[in-house]
Amino acid sequence: MVASAPKSERPSRLSAEDWALAALDVIAEQGLAAVAVEPLARRLGVTKGSFYWHFPSREALLVAALERWEVMEQETVFGQLEAISDPRARLQSLFQLVAHELKPHIIYSELLKALDHPVVQPVLHRVSQRRMDYLTASFRQAGLPRLDAQNRARLTYAAYVGFLQLSLQLGQPRLHHDEFEAYVGHVMTTLIPD
Repeated sequence: MVASAPKSERPSRLSAEDWALAALDVIAEQGLAAVAVEPLARRLGVTKGSFYWHFPSREALLVAALERWEVMEQETVFGQLEAISDPRARLQSLFQLVAHELKPHIIYSELLKALDHPVVQPVLHRVSQRRMDYLTASFRQAGLPRLDAQNRARLTYAAYVGFLQLSLQLGQPRLHHDEFEAYVGHVMTTLIPD
């Protein structure tokens, strides 16, 4: 009887999605410039050959990673809110959901830093447009006229991006839990129409 080799905890072959998710982790931890094939291979415990099985280049990996981030955002944020019929309740849920996710915000903030990168720019344009369209539609459904809904959407999105800038890029002190919850409540009261 021949003894079988011990089973590895890791799948024997990584998928393209495994590489894309690892790239997103690196973007969140160190920024877009840190995404490189050899360090990712070491991180995943595989050789560079595994990478080239799935991707012809680093740029192709970045495209796949950002497409994955875009899909995850679509499913996580907008997918969870579809079932909420009341537009004000949907907006409140959106604000709460967005306020309590950290990694997607860090990725977004890192991508804003790399906005001049040709792979990043179209993704951020699509994501920002989808977010603005969603907010505008939600404010319209909550009873605001078209122009007011567009302006409220811009203000909401500007508040989001500005808070990220203050927190993640300018290094403003983190708010304590109660302070942050009070801030989120204030933002909702200010921006969501009665």
